[in-house]
Amino acid sequence: MFDRATNEFPNFASYKKQNIMKNNLMTPRFIVLAGIIIFGAFMRFVPHWPNFTPIAAMALFGGAYFSKKYLAFAIPLLAMFISDLVIGLHSSMIAVYVAFAITVMIGFAIRSKISLVSVAGASIMSTIIFFLITNFASWLAIPYYTKDFAGLMQAYVAGLAFFNNGSMGISFFMNSLLAGLFYNGLFFGAFYLVRQKFPSLARA
Repeated sequence: MFDRATNEFPNFASYKKQNIMKNNLMTPRFIVLAGIIIFGAFMRFVPHWPNFTPIAAMALFGGAYFSKKYLAFAIPLLAMFISDLVIGLHSSMIAVYVAFAITVMIGFAIRSKISLVSVAGASIMSTIIFFLITNFASWLAIPYYTKDFAGLMQAYVAGLAFFNNGSMGISFFMNSLLAGLFYNGLFFGAFYLVRQKFPSLARA
């Protein structure tokens, strides 16, 4: 039966409406997810220990919860890039973004089984990947390190070395590890609590 109000057949009108809602990015779920990631980017401006930042957590959270994979990359990367423009770019940025993209993919791997154990494990794994990739880039870029295996190991040891006092945290690596666990706990925990209050956010 033709519906004169919509100039369409009822079934087609219903399908069209559902399809528009499905393809609409500005859903409550999207806004909450993007808001958490933007909050993470903002936290980079707050005084913190070296490497105690939410960078890896932004990537892991985005990969785990954005149902559209291009958004899982685009939203965290955009938030990070804008904050980088304010903080300042450096010669090793490409290594950071490569590690960031890999962490998004780790988020893909846990999206079907998000739990305390999987998030903690993914957080530790992403920290190790960030450490290996970014310190490798530092080894290539900094003339101080000899361009051989010994120089590479020296670059990694420098990242593991403890700081002399607690004012800068523990070490570059340990600060990153603690930041990952802290911010992943904050992001994933916050979204879990919000979903308990608003169950509709659980739908992709």
